Amino acid sequence: MAGSDTAGLPSEAFFTPGTSSFTEFLAVHRPGLLPTAPMLPAGARTPADRFPHGTTVLALTYRDGVLIAGDRRATMGNLIAQRDLEKVHPADDYTAVAFAGTVGLAVDMVRLYQVELTHFEKIEGIPMTLAGRATRLAAMIRDNLAQAMQGLAVVPLLAGYDLSAPDGGCGRIFGIDAAGGLYEKCDFYAEGSGSPYARGALKKVYRPGLGRREAVLAALQALYDAADEDSATGGPDVHRRIFPVVCVITAEGFERLPEPETEELSRETVRQRTARPDGPHAAP
Repeated sequence: MAGSDTAGLPSEAFFTPGTSSFTEFLAVHRPGLLPTAPMLPAGARTPADRFPHGTTVLALTYRDGVLIAGDRRATMGNLIAQRDLEKVHPADDYTAVAFAGTVGLAVDMVRLYQVELTHFEKIEGIPMTLAGRATRLAAMIRDNLAQAMQGLAVVPLLAGYDLSAPDGGCGRIFGIDAAGGLYEKCDFYAEGSGSPYARGALKKVYRPGLGRREAVLAALQALYDAADEDSATGGPDVHRRIFPVVCVITAEGFERLPEPETEELSRETVRQRTARPDGPHAAP
């Protein structure tokens, strides 16, 4: 990647001591490969309808760990650019990242972040702590600030299961703003254009100690509310059989819910909304 000699051997860059960050390695030897490399001339700003944007993602803790989910729609202005976008991805065995914002940059950042965590573990011989993983992702987003100011923002949501927590393993959620600000969130959080409605819905239906099925239904209800109020967020598409992506992270690691389970619970959410269009009421 950083070049090779005439004998086909890796260049000297691969044998030069450095940090355990693959991103920093690229920044020194091949900065053009970074997704944060400038795409537009200084001072230029892209219209909102020029590139696909992903919208609502959310996470919530529950009895066994943490759940992270997202709708499937991407938009370009008032157009639907994609109906089945994957906005939730595993970062490693105990961490997942979801994104809102510019799709092309976000997908490349997720891939680079996955390599970053693997590279660190190979160099250091131990996995990065969950707090360290969150800090490293925040630094990557901060490097994208110039493009964010030009309209190409990426806003991730990080969820993970912390095996080293003082009181035993637990699920944790981290929000990261477009400038790389890092904030740990309690219980639940959402990002994207539909996030105010999703957070409002979760305030009604969330409670500590939810079981897995209850947690998934709470997430689906929140995404339904977001789609009900925000045109950029897609609800369950029963006819095309396109449903939200829902993943959980527990002591056993990352798991994406099987499609039949997600479909069954999405259809249950639609049935509940048929009886009560405005959604469930807060528990007394």
